[in-house]
Amino acid sequence: MRVYFDNAASTKVSPSVIEVMKKTMEEDYANPSARHVMGVEAENYYKEAAQAVSKTLKVNPKEIVFTSGGTESNNMALIGAARAYQRSGRHIISTSIEHPAVYEPLAYLKEEGFEISILPVDSLGHISLEELKNTIRKDTVLISAMLVNNEMGAVEPVDEIAALIKSINPQIIFHVDAIQAYGKYRIYPKKSGIDLLSVSGHKLHAPKGVGFLYVNEKIKIKPVVFGGGQQRGLRSGTLNIPGIAGMGKAASEAYEDFDNKVKKVAEIKDYIISELENTEGVSINSQRGLLSAPHVLSVTVKGIRGEVLLHALEAEGIYVASGSACSSNHPGISGTLKGIGLTDEAAASTIRLSFSEYNTMHEADYFLERLNEMLPVLRRFK
Repeated sequence: MRVYFDNAASTKVSPSVIEVMKKTMEEDYANPSARHVMGVEAENYYKEAAQAVSKTLKVNPKEIVFTSGGTESNNMALIGAARAYQRSGRHIISTSIEHPAVYEPLAYLKEEGFEISILPVDSLGHISLEELKNTIRKDTVLISAMLVNNEMGAVEPVDEIAALIKSINPQIIFHVDAIQAYGKYRIYPKKSGIDLLSVSGHKLHAPKGVGFLYVNEKIKIKPVVFGGGQQRGLRSGTLNIPGIAGMGKAASEAYEDFDNKVKKVAEIKDYIISELENTEGVSINSQRGLLSAPHVLSVTVKGIRGEVLLHALEAEGIYVASGSACSSNHPGISGTLKGIGLTDEAAASTIRLSFSEYNTMHEADYFLERLNEMLPVLRRFK
């Protein structure tokens, strides 16, 4: 039996996404910038995908910029906005549980002369609105926060954060990394006061290598890629029509039968929590239901290194992550887990399970059975 509980790292591409991508590669394969009929037909996939994505967010299609994924979207948002508004200030605020795709652009901007303030989080992974308020300055130009943390599923109160920011200074740009949230929550940037929003396709059954950045039409960003002027000059380069078409299809599918999909993954998470929370030496770092992300579960198993447990489960056909799979090839203690108060030892003994609508309760039972069998053995040889 094969059980894939690593959906926060990457997901299975859905059959209908594969179908539309296949059509763009076999039939409608022309360059979308070409002025002949085949080029126009290829460009229509781009327009339709922008329409599909914008519909899920209740925004204008022209506010969607397709990228190569979440990392590029975050880089474009942070570097592009910081450069565009640096005359208004050079102070940026973020949080201590962000993904490296946010931290590294911020580190780059620090080298460029920007000042970066990082907000701590509590044991649930939430920032303090009071601390945010006290950190905002007259020269604060940009604030970035993830909606859902990728390692333990903490959900930041982005509506409240946006309201606070805009009440202090409406000119401050608010960027949200929604890479783990899009498709799991209904997100309406205009209603919430979000100026920039990053999304990655392969987290929601689209292919790797595609994502998008929502850019509010009133916000200016400087491009970080230059060339043929595609996508209103914000992101030059021949449009990746197969990926973009797949992204549009996956976006539409993510919000079809939405409540039932979210309920299903949350029930799997809650079931595993119920079975594990009374297990000796096991502690749960995520909350039940929608108090944290419905699809992410962080579990610490005292006395067993996460990588050891990961490979023991792998031998039984069960695939999980130790820390963030986006960077787990680079061993180190998770800043997120340390940020919520875990010791280095506990953080090193933590695994992440993440679910999709393709997972089942039968798979959850299989995982629990195998885990309970192997824990005594692994502890004996620690």
